[in-house]
Amino acid sequence: MATTKLGFIVQRPPYKSENPKLALTHAIASQSVEIYLDDGDLVTADIAFVGDGVLNCIKDQKAMELYDLSSTESHIKMALLLDLNVLVCKEDLEKFGLSESDVVIDAEEFGADIEAKVVPYDEISKMMEEQNHLLFF
Repeated sequence: MATTKLGFIVQRPPYKSENPKLALTHAIASQSVEIYLDDGDLVTADIAFVGDGVLNCIKDQKAMELYDLSSTESHIKMALLLDLNVLVCKEDLEKFGLSESDVVIDAEEFGADIEAKVVPYDEISKMMEEQNHLLFF
């Protein structure tokens, strides 16, 4: 029984690029590979928002209303619904004058049991050290 750990590190802001949303899409999709794995093998995904990437986590986005696009917020909530570990860098939030109350923390309306965590960068660094594969977006 083997577990492959994937770490998705989002460093870019949600503007002028699809990269941050692609990170979430790939992390979510990684959970559907079980049909190709040997019995007992697993793939886990952790997502961390650092630097300008924390701006992706701002809640109450209006992407669907304004642009008819699914929002990064809804992607974060889908990741939580799948029990993915979502980390947001506390120091970077503070750099932008944001707090935990400004970002997506839960997905109760979808029935998610876990919440995103606002953590110091040291905890994100520790998470990155534990991964088999790191992907930067």
